[in-house]
Amino acid sequence: MAEEDRRAPAAVVFDALGLDYERAFAGSAPHRASLGRLLELLAPGSRVLDVGSGTGRPTAQILGEAGHRVLGIDVSPVMVDVAARQVPEAEFRLADIRDTPLAEASFDAVCAYFSLLQMSRAEQKAVVAKLARTVRPGGLVALATVPLDVEGVEAVFMGQPVRVTSFSAAAFTALVTEAGLSVLAEEQTLFTPDHPEAGPEPHLFLLARREAD
Repeated sequence: MAEEDRRAPAAVVFDALGLDYERAFAGSAPHRASLGRLLELLAPGSRVLDVGSGTGRPTAQILGEAGHRVLGIDVSPVMVDVAARQVPEAEFRLADIRDTPLAEASFDAVCAYFSLLQMSRAEQKAVVAKLARTVRPGGLVALATVPLDVEGVEAVFMGQPVRVTSFSAAAFTALVTEAGLSVLAEEQTLFTPDHPEAGPEPHLFLLARREAD
């Protein structure tokens, strides 16, 4: 499979969803609670990477308004354009985390909310390990996923065909600790996106810290 074909599905899906995605998930209290836990631990003016930054709201906006320096990356050109207009206090780039060069210990924190689900299990493991290296020792990693034991399952998400791969909650948490991260907080919840074609879905939020070298 060509490199551009490998990346196309996620970009196509989220190009199509645009602001509908934001409207569907804006009401997630657990997402905002996860950001609140992160904010409590961040030093003023921290440098934060937001992986799969989407429309920039709520993650980049909340972090930016709190005075942190946020870089958001996303594979969807539409999402990057929307985020840049909606959240001028942050920086956004069109990029794929799988092949984006990131210097060791170059961020104080990394967020990746629901941005791994269209990657293979091997890619998800590699990305989590990459994010763990990207934060400084003692730095923070906030992750969210749909904790289901599925691999390459064809589904429909808000009217868009998608192929989903994920881990059970226990397996995903183990993956995080194997990457050298210590889990500080964990929340599992059931959330129904505000969209006529969406149903209830389980969500797992983790906040972890990179262990000192």
